[in-house]
Amino acid sequence: MLMELTSTSHALKEWAVAINALESGKTIMLLRKGGIHERHGRFQVAHEQILLYPTYEHQQPFLLKAEYANSVYPVAPGWHPETIRITSWAIITDILPISDESTVNALLPFHIWNEHFISDRLKWKVSQPLYILLLRTYKLPQAQEISYRPEYGGCKSWIDLAQTIQLPGAEPVLSDSAYTQLVETIRKIVVDKLYAPYF
Repeated sequence: MLMELTSTSHALKEWAVAINALESGKTIMLLRKGGIHERHGRFQVAHEQILLYPTYEHQQPFLLKAEYANSVYPVAPGWHPETIRITSWAIITDILPISDESTVNALLPFHIWNEHFISDRLKWKVSQPLYILLLRTYKLPQAQEISYRPEYGGCKSWIDLAQTIQLPGAEPVLSDSAYTQLVETIRKIVVDKLYAPYF
């Protein structure tokens, strides 16, 4: 079992709309294939306990379910806020590689994206699986504002912030039982699909 950190500078970049959904308990799931600049050209989990760093540039409403698409406003390429608000951190409890579209579709109720996103992700780098990450999210007691730096930009999943952020006082978004139940349900779908008979 992981010992929870008291501070960290490691961060996972993710669409702001997805982080909002994690923080509000609407999902515990992220779908990743990695950014263009990933090490060795494929997605890897660099750290299991990470700050959640919101991004805006690549958010596309047409790839989201309607209830989430309405909260996204496209921005110009290269745009970023001068100040980034870090409001949560998370423990990545599960990493599930999946290549079968039917398995990902069976998980549709558990994440914020629509079928277009799933199809797009599966077709990109076909030889590589789509990674399902399950995150236990914690809201920080107070938002931490950091200045944007050029090294935070680019299509990469993981960054190290120039400053360390303290984590004590953060509260889990979901109770232990609620999170465990969701994880078990998702794991069962993945396992059942993996070993489903072909006929």
